[in-house]
Amino acid sequence: MRPGAWPLAARLIGRWLERHERLDALLETLPANLAGAERARCQHLVFGVVRHFGRLEAALLRLVANPPRYATQGVLLIAGFELIDAREKMIADGIVAKIVHHAVEQAKTLASPAEARLVNAVVRKLAAALDSLPPAAPPTEVLAEYFSHPEWLVRAWLAQFGAESTRALLEWNQQPAIVYARWRAADEVPPTFLTPTKWPGFFAVESGHWAEIDPLLKGGKLYLQDPGTRLAVEVLAPQAGESVLDLCAAPGGKSLLIADAMKTGKLVSMDLPNARIDRLKENLSRVSGVEVALVQADVGDGAVAALREHKLPEAYDAVLIDVPCSNTGVMRHRADVKWRLQAGDFKKHPKQQLALLHAAARLVAPGGRLVYSTCSIDNEENEAVVKEFFNSRAGGPFKLEKSVQSLPWVTGHDGAAAFLLRRSG
Repeated sequence: MRPGAWPLAARLIGRWLERHERLDALLETLPANLAGAERARCQHLVFGVVRHFGRLEAALLRLVANPPRYATQGVLLIAGFELIDAREKMIADGIVAKIVHHAVEQAKTLASPAEARLVNAVVRKLAAALDSLPPAAPPTEVLAEYFSHPEWLVRAWLAQFGAESTRALLEWNQQPAIVYARWRAADEVPPTFLTPTKWPGFFAVESGHWAEIDPLLKGGKLYLQDPGTRLAVEVLAPQAGESVLDLCAAPGGKSLLIADAMKTGKLVSMDLPNARIDRLKENLSRVSGVEVALVQADVGDGAVAALREHKLPEAYDAVLIDVPCSNTGVMRHRADVKWRLQAGDFKKHPKQQLALLHAAARLVAPGGRLVYSTCSIDNEENEAVVKEFFNSRAGGPFKLEKSVQSLPWVTGHDGAAAFLLRRSG
C-alpha cells in the first residue's frame, strides 16, 4: 500500500528543512503512481507550509523551546498549515480536534510514540499561537511574520511601494496560484471547461478536468503559461518573416509564444546547457511554419562564436533577453523563492543582468529591436539596469521606446517588466 498525500507531504517538508532543496525539485520526487486528487492534495499541503513557513515557525517557537527532529517538525508544520487552511476556508466544526488526532496518528509512524505525545500537546495549543503576534512589535516585523516573508524584504518593499501596496503584495503572494493556459489551436474553439480571462488566448484551468486537459497539452493545443509571460513578447512584437533571437530561452514558453505570433520567419533560441534544455527542445518541436534553431551556449560569453559555429546570423531584427532574476514577481508560483533570496542578491543580480544586456545588444541588427525583461518587480533589476546600460557606451545606438510593468496585485497575474530598446539604423 503506497503512502497517502499527508505522510508524503510531511516527509517532503522534513527533507526541505534538512537539505534546503528547491521546492520544484522536491516535488519531482513524488511517486509516479501518486496521481489525481492525492497528488494535488500533497502539493497543496507542501506549498501551504512553505508559503506560511514564517508564521508557522514563529508560532511553534513560542510553544517548543528546542525544535524536535525534522520528521516531527514536518508533522507539526503540516498540522499547523491545516489549521490556517481551515480558518481561511471558514471550517470550524470540530476541526482542531480532528487535526490534532490525525497529526498524532501520523507522528506514531513518521516519528515515534514519544514524539507523538509532543505533537498532541503542541498542536492543541497551535491554533491560538498562530493568532498571536509579538507584543509591541514594529509594524514591519508584524507584517513579515503574519504574511511569512523575510523582514529585510518587507522593509525593502515598504520603501519602494509604500504601506498599502506592500500589504496588497504580501496578501497576493500568500494565495495559491491560479493555473493558466494558452490556447494554441487557432482554428478550433476552446473547450468549455477552460474559463476565459481578460487576456486574449489565456484561460484559467479549473481543477477536476485534468483527464481532459492532459491530451490537449500533449497534442500541443494547450500550453500551461501565466499571462504575465506575454508582456515581453507583446513589447517585442515579432512580425512574420523576421529573424528573432530569444536569449536565456529555456524552458521555452516565450520562444513558443514568439513563434506562434510570427507564423513565418526564423527563430533562434539560446541558453546554457542545463536541466531545462529538454523542455526547450520539446517546446521548439511544437512550432510550425517558423524555422527554428537551438543553440546551447553562454549568452554572456561566446554567443557570437556559437552562432557562427551553427552557421546562423550574428545580428537579428528582434532580440529578447529574459534575464535570470530574483523572481519576486512570481512568488505565488515559486513559494520557496522568498526563503532562498538574500539581501545581497539585489546587488549581485543587476551586475549579471547588465552584462547579459550588453551581450544581447551586440546581436541586434541596425534598426532592430531589443527587449530586456525580468519576472522581478524590484527597481534594482529593472529601471536601474536599463539606466546603467544607457549610461554606458553600448547604450549610445539605442533609444528606449516603451516599457511595461506588471505589479501582480494590480494586474491579477504574475509580476514582470519589459523594456523595448530600438537600435538606430
